[in-house]
Amino acid sequence: MNLSEEFWDSRYINKDTGWDLGEISPPLKSYFDQLTNRNLKILIPGGGNSYEAEYLNQQGFQHVYVVDLSKTALNNIKRRVPSFPSSNLLHQNFFDLEMNFDLIIEQTFFCALDPKLRPSYTEKAAELLYKRGKIVGLLFNVPLNTDKPPFGGNKKEYLDHFEPHFEILSMEPAYNSHSKRLGRELFIIAKKKN
Repeated sequence: MNLSEEFWDSRYINKDTGWDLGEISPPLKSYFDQLTNRNLKILIPGGGNSYEAEYLNQQGFQHVYVVDLSKTALNNIKRRVPSFPSSNLLHQNFFDLEMNFDLIIEQTFFCALDPKLRPSYTEKAAELLYKRGKIVGLLFNVPLNTDKPPFGGNKKEYLDHFEPHFEILSMEPAYNSHSKRLGRELFIIAKKKN
């Protein structure tokens, strides 16, 4: 599989983005709505068109960063949300990031990666998080594809990847998924182990 910058950029250019809901994911909106600290430093890896970043920006969160291999996806955000700081749209590989965050939002990125990279993802995510930092978001709870993204999985498999680096606070079926994903998502809250 060649999940390169060119691969992802062509998906956005050709609007071959079946995973894109076209709006913020309801479980993440509910989570964001209960956050009170607007100074949290938040990363959305593989954020794509990132309606989550748009929503957070509208709610007054000023330290939201989106990292993506696709320049087209990042430009889509900038066009749609002119107030979003350009310096917070990072055109690079998640695995090359050298910053720290309070919160990493998981929204289709983990399941877009080549499954062989899943152990590297959880290790890198823990490295990027401050002490007591968290990963919060959604993971597909269905098998899905084996030869192209999105790649699915199940709770047992995900626990194997996350537990070496994270304390799992919650990993349960999402009760308020978008209708397109109803019964197919796990909502995860995982805190970095110290």
